[in-house]
Amino acid sequence: MTRIILTAEEMRAAEAAAIASGTTVETLMERAGTAAADAIWSYAGPLPALVLCGPGNNGGDGYVIARVLRERGMHVRVAATAEPRSEAARAARARWTGPVEPIGEAAGAPLVVDALFGTGLARPIDGTIVERLLTLSAGAEIRVAIDLPSGVATDDGSVLSPVPVCDLTITFQTLKPSHRLQPAARHMGRIVIADIGVTAASRLHEIAAPRLRTPGPDDHKYSRGYVALLGGEMPGATALAACAAARTGAGYVRLFASEVVHGVPSAVVQTPGVPFAHDERIGALAIGPGLGTGPAGQMALETALASAVPLVIDADGLNLLAQAGLPNLPGTPILTPHAGEFARLFGEQGGSKVDRARAASDRSGAVILFKGADTVVAAPDGRAAIAPPMPHWLASAGTGDVLTGIVAAMRASGLGAFEAACAGVWLQGRAATLAGPALIADDLIAELPAAVADCL
Repeated sequence: MTRIILTAEEMRAAEAAAIASGTTVETLMERAGTAAADAIWSYAGPLPALVLCGPGNNGGDGYVIARVLRERGMHVRVAATAEPRSEAARAARARWTGPVEPIGEAAGAPLVVDALFGTGLARPIDGTIVERLLTLSAGAEIRVAIDLPSGVATDDGSVLSPVPVCDLTITFQTLKPSHRLQPAARHMGRIVIADIGVTAASRLHEIAAPRLRTPGPDDHKYSRGYVALLGGEMPGATALAACAAARTGAGYVRLFASEVVHGVPSAVVQTPGVPFAHDERIGALAIGPGLGTGPAGQMALETALASAVPLVIDADGLNLLAQAGLPNLPGTPILTPHAGEFARLFGEQGGSKVDRARAASDRSGAVILFKGADTVVAAPDGRAAIAPPMPHWLASAGTGDVLTGIVAAMRASGLGAFEAACAGVWLQGRAATLAGPALIADDLIAELPAAVADCL
């Protein structure tokens, strides 16, 4: 199931639309607080709780949470930074009949619920409040954040003030960018999306498992996907990409290199010393892993760019594009830069990682697969997607080469460039989960058939 991601402004617009259609702010707050209380009860059970309430609507949610949890028999206390400022938050405060302690005087509790600021924070939090939040959180067994941990910006993944690491974050209706963008994402813990009856659409979503096609009786090796790869100076990287393409379901993989590349399956057809020539059956051409940036690599890239084949360009292919000043690219290629390659290609840019990927895609006409702990995929038409959390063990040599092969196989299978890039990201993450700790690139390849099986 695809989960959309809304910015703070988009969420406010969605709530405003719900209010305009007849749903009151108080009703939305009651839904949010009740849904959050349900999630807290399911996760933590009847632990004594301290709910920290800010002056805005996030604090209003906190008063509802406190009331609902107490009605279920939990021992609940409330501490606040100030009196509520919005009408809806004041109404929620009025329905909480227990005492409200000043946050500076509140004692700790096994369960601490952060309902201080949430979505829309645009500046650092007052230092005394930050200190109390950190202290109370440090003494708790379970830390829960409502919508977002206080101190996190909603849209770009930045951390505006020191933030505790939460065990659970409960967000309303949709994910927000900072639930998935670093460095904010590392503070979230488990994320629960609570339905409050608001509808919205977005051009940004979380990458989900692709729906892949099982070969039928009329399929043959070319109809399943013909992947070509151009080798170069470092055959090991090329071998990883070729193996990954084959193991992801490509029916035919052909490796063009100046000499035989060892370590690839016998099913991979190798053509030593023969330059790449256009073949209409080729569904995707991958170039970059192990290519090198010398004259031979430059010639190989020029040959690829002159073809009419869908391209996946990585590693030294990207470095050569940067050296050439990012020339016009044919069709809609897929570029797969990490942060250093991205900076060389597109320079330093402002905005969130999503903003930067979208700007790069618009400028280049390519689908940008911007790798990292918070991988983002962006298309020239404005669509973008953020990867779900993946094992950090992927920070290992050769995993990017494997990703190139996976994406090429997806592109050759008939998926569009954006869809192929997203599918490749998800499959790599799933293979990494199956491979487990201390994985190496070869382990990903071994788990790719099982990852593909999850998508059939």
